[in-house]
Amino acid sequence: MSSTSWPHGPVAVLGAGPVGQTTALLLARWGVPTVVLDRRPERDPVGSKAICQQRDVLDVWESVGAGARIAAEGVTWTTARTFHRDAELFSYEFAEPGRPAFPPFVNISQTRSEEILDELIVREALVDLRWGHRVVDVAQDDDGVTVRCETAAGPVEFRAPYLVACGGARSDELRRLLGVSFDGHTFDDRFLICDIRADLPGWAGERRFYFDPEWNPGRQVLIHPCPDSTFRIDWQVPAGYDLDAEVASGALDARIRQIIGDADYEIVWKSVYRFHSRCVDRMRCGRVLIAGDAAHLVSPFGARGLNSGVADAENAAWKIAYVGHGWAPEALLDSYHTERHAAAAENIAVTTATMDFLVPRTERQARHRAEILAAAATDPRSRDRVDSGRLAEPFWYVGSALTTPSVERPFAGRPPRGQSPAAGPGVLLPDAPVTMPGGGRGRARELARDGFLLLTAGAVDAVAVRDAAGAVPGPVRVLALAELDPDGILTEALDAHPGEVWVVRPDAHIAAVLTDPTIEEITAALHRAAAHPSPKEESPDGALQASR
Repeated sequence: MSSTSWPHGPVAVLGAGPVGQTTALLLARWGVPTVVLDRRPERDPVGSKAICQQRDVLDVWESVGAGARIAAEGVTWTTARTFHRDAELFSYEFAEPGRPAFPPFVNISQTRSEEILDELIVREALVDLRWGHRVVDVAQDDDGVTVRCETAAGPVEFRAPYLVACGGARSDELRRLLGVSFDGHTFDDRFLICDIRADLPGWAGERRFYFDPEWNPGRQVLIHPCPDSTFRIDWQVPAGYDLDAEVASGALDARIRQIIGDADYEIVWKSVYRFHSRCVDRMRCGRVLIAGDAAHLVSPFGARGLNSGVADAENAAWKIAYVGHGWAPEALLDSYHTERHAAAAENIAVTTATMDFLVPRTERQARHRAEILAAAATDPRSRDRVDSGRLAEPFWYVGSALTTPSVERPFAGRPPRGQSPAAGPGVLLPDAPVTMPGGGRGRARELARDGFLLLTAGAVDAVAVRDAAGAVPGPVRVLALAELDPDGILTEALDAHPGEVWVVRPDAHIAAVLTDPTIEEITAALHRAAAHPSPKEESPDGALQASR
């Protein structure tokens, strides 16, 4: 799916990490050319970095041709186990309505994911990737953005209608140029990360989290399986920890042996990190949208960093495409900030609560944690209070001004860990195999990502639906669930009732569920979902709210 009618110059993307790569490839799907600028001289494939890719992110990557490849090369895991010392407290698997294309989580190094995305970029004529371009100034006016760079050959300048800034955590200078704050908290404890290659039978299909094991007393250890018999081990270590000294003394070998025993192993990569919880105050600055780690930093317990950055990329891409093509007003870009800033705030709240449990900052917090862990050994209710990291999940835009609320389908709040909310306004469309309009088999979310999608259930006013679809600019597709979903898998996942019309956004989030709607109601829901003023409603303004 693409359009060749883009009426502007290329969009500038700062940063060729996975968020920048995804942004450029998604924009290309909409027929939008990009120039991707990265200050590094070339790709630096060092370490595993972010390893845990959530199924809905794999869906996004599949829309540009990468999801299935990344999933096939990665290690699938479906079970999360949590231990206190040497006793298992609980485990859980991940439920998802419908029949998803991908498993809940796939572990693969960020480095390898970037290589796969690079291969797609090389073949994509609409993406111009330029290494060795350090941005030194960004200036805006009513018509676009001017980006000035330093290169080995001298200064260069780019003019772009929009700029997506995804240069990573070390984007301090860019944030200063844009005048945004980056407030938050830095944790004192360090985390030692080692990728080791070893044969550990039985460990390849699950994530293991240990509270206060005897081989790291008073702190935590997290173990993730990775491809090629590699395991990522994270140890919480005290402030002042010296990795070089531990390597020299042999203590690092002893630390690893306490976990894996006498098995032969090889250290593939090792590093020490401090973790942060920070967020910019604005993710839209005029014609600049800030995404990924440049906009927000969270601790990695829960795998919410890269996964959230890819969701930023998708949200930014379809909205830039719609505004730039003339299918939506500038107000749609305001919703990028309100939706994704709310998502960042929730990720920070969730991961900060986890870090407070993992690294108590007060004596009271320490006692609280000790009491919960002790009780969890025998009390199932206490296990629900053990926080070893609520794993990544898509943000639900139930309070967004782009979403039409439904009295019949109110949002029930955050579901238990490992589960998904019932389908309804603001929630990501469940995925399932479907019969494609032109014949053959495809996926529900594959159809959704080609524009707005109107799904009809049972007897509805077909004329009203078609007329409403033609009343808004840009691609809108109308499909009957009975024809699309003869097996009933998607219909059951939606719990769709006769007479309903489901309005789905280009990022596969449900914008509205309407019962026996008139043409005016369908049109109003479509207008609202693209931030158009509606004849019977006030248009969205800068005070859009996006929350759960």
